[in-house]
Amino acid sequence: MATFKLPCMLVIFFVLGVGLGQNVDPFGSQVGRRREMVPAMFIFGDSLIDNGNNNNLPSFAKANYFPYGIDFNGGPTGRFSNGYTMVDEIAEQLGLPLIPAYSEASGDQVLNGINYASAAAGILDVTGRNFVGRIPFDEQIRNFQNTLDQITDTLGADDVARQVGRSLFFVGMGSNDYLNNYLMPNYPTRNRYNGRQFADLLTQEYSRQLTKLYNLGARKFVIAGLGVMGCIPSILAQSPAGNCSDSVNKLVQPFNENVKAMLKNFNANQLPGAKFIFIDVAHMFREILTNSPAYGFSVINRGCCGIGRNRGQITCLPFQTPCPNREQYVFWDAFHPTEAVNVLMGRKAFNGDLSKVYPMNIEQLANLEMESN
Repeated sequence: MATFKLPCMLVIFFVLGVGLGQNVDPFGSQVGRRREMVPAMFIFGDSLIDNGNNNNLPSFAKANYFPYGIDFNGGPTGRFSNGYTMVDEIAEQLGLPLIPAYSEASGDQVLNGINYASAAAGILDVTGRNFVGRIPFDEQIRNFQNTLDQITDTLGADDVARQVGRSLFFVGMGSNDYLNNYLMPNYPTRNRYNGRQFADLLTQEYSRQLTKLYNLGARKFVIAGLGVMGCIPSILAQSPAGNCSDSVNKLVQPFNENVKAMLKNFNANQLPGAKFIFIDVAHMFREILTNSPAYGFSVINRGCCGIGRNRGQITCLPFQTPCPNREQYVFWDAFHPTEAVNVLMGRKAFNGDLSKVYPMNIEQLANLEMESN
């Protein structure tokens, strides 16, 4: 478990009003990046945005080896990409540094936020057990509470609450609840629930979990929907013709619909003083796949690194040679997008129109003045 020790000088900065995330040196001048739009970003999710929390776990869901990170400054970190993840690009757009993994964060790194995401994690605790070690969403929330308790002990409840309320909370959960639970033959889930019932179960749990974050002080929420999961190389590899699976795409659609309705209720004063926005990942991804040449992509149906049909039957292995033209690929491996797609989607989420993120984009949410309650 990570421990957070805040240097005395940082405590003084915080209490004097510099707060979480202000990029200053001991003499008070701005350093490096542009001024942060929000104090911090706290990230919860799965392998799409994990940046190393599984590295030291007894887990099969790891990406801390080459060629993962081949295009990332510093090499493999645990990111399931050749480079940036979506939240890396969003952090950059916000003027924040790259957010550190909970397992590695220490000292002043904590002040710009923490990434709690874990590969193979789901909304349901049982999801992803095939991979052994992983950190489910409920445990990620407990880890955030641990961070909050430690900072509060040092800085005081009022200061921490004020800054946390201005920070962004990015949550992207649910993919593994389908890929590594419902669709897995060794799980009993499909025998217990039809697609609609399972979506309802997930949404009920998700609502409880997001409300827990709200009760811990979160007010600005960015919720990522599920993508076009029937078109990832792992699923394409299961089709003799290499076609997208309409049944998988239809299976996850009720979850996205439920989440939109849930967030609408949250915004309609069910959770006063908070604002929830929804990133329509499925819409973005369909647009990229449909108009791939316009975005510079020439390969949309197989991974850049992987083995078997569509390079999706076995995911990217240690020291495997990936494709050289990575910027032209939509998919990096059997399950995850390339850095090029992650950056594109991060920018669309940051300043896109209502067809991509609503009821406002991340830039607008970051600038939103929230009423205290």
